[in-house]
Amino acid sequence: MKLLLIGSASVHTWRYLAGIAPHVDEIWLACNGEVPADKRPANLKGELRLDFGLKALGSAGTLRRWIAQIQPDLVHVHQANSVAWHARRAVAGSHIPMVLTAWGSDVLLLPDSNRLMRQMVSANLRAATAITSDSLYMAAKIRQLAGDNCRIDVLNFGMDALPAQPDIAAKANKVLSCRLHKPLYRIDAILHAWQQVEASGRYPDWSLTVAASGESTDSLKALASRLQLQRVEFTGFVSSAVLGALYQESRLFVSVPRSDATSISLLEAMGHGCLPVLSNLPANGEWVIDGLNGLIAEDIARLSDSLLSGMDWAADNARLAQAVQLNRQLVAQKALHHRNMQHFADLYASLLSGLAHKDSAV
Repeated sequence: MKLLLIGSASVHTWRYLAGIAPHVDEIWLACNGEVPADKRPANLKGELRLDFGLKALGSAGTLRRWIAQIQPDLVHVHQANSVAWHARRAVAGSHIPMVLTAWGSDVLLLPDSNRLMRQMVSANLRAATAITSDSLYMAAKIRQLAGDNCRIDVLNFGMDALPAQPDIAAKANKVLSCRLHKPLYRIDAILHAWQQVEASGRYPDWSLTVAASGESTDSLKALASRLQLQRVEFTGFVSSAVLGALYQESRLFVSVPRSDATSISLLEAMGHGCLPVLSNLPANGEWVIDGLNGLIAEDIARLSDSLLSGMDWAADNARLAQAVQLNRQLVAQKALHHRNMQHFADLYASLLSGLAHKDSAV
């Protein structure tokens, strides 16, 4: 099978590229950036550098000519935003099946920004032969945008591998935040909540680690200084190995974005044995039941209460171990990368089988 993958230069695209490679004969990639050396599969046969901006009106034509040249069996587009806008116009009329993997912001945020964006996303989704979503909640939103005649498969990229069984007793008294430093992820709310934790006088030997980076890093550090936080460490961007060690040593994981689908960071935290404290979002509810295997913060203004409750829970090794066992079972069953890549390959086979059956019936 010859696969054309179309996506923006991001860690998600690179992980998918490397993960799907063993399941296809050839991969061709249309992208706006360079593939890292460690994510470049041996069967990557060619690349086309494209501008996916809305003003790049010639990109669809360039891509259409490349498609005519390489003749892929299937096109897989990542993101239902302007990436898919260029791709659907390039594929139109070719009869090549197009899979569209929607990311959370494509469906949960972009359509609400203005009428034109909603129309674009809806048209992108309707043009796909099949759509994949990483959560049931996002799948329902896709259905609202695309209508009843579209195929939707709920698949996530998953984490690379289930980590070794964590040693609960050896974990440090640490809370970990590792989402990007952007307004969407409300790291400022975590810092304000941590100020109240410190002021409470409870758990004076616990600390907060703020990993990752982003456009708000400087303002977040300034906020921590104004709040006179004493037990906060900013690590900056860290490698996957270092991040794995941070998960492994932490007892609590906190993530409170305004909007989200299934996040890889949540799956990683669950796999490494961190107790999740999450914002009250439908996709989070697909993984965590409040009080059973984590905590859902109903009111971000009272996030400190949720953090303290989580620390009460996670400080008890036996109680934490019960939640960890359940969370690792969930990850093993539903969120491992190699297994989920097989599900994507099965989707490809299903679509191509249907196309072959249709052709033979003509």
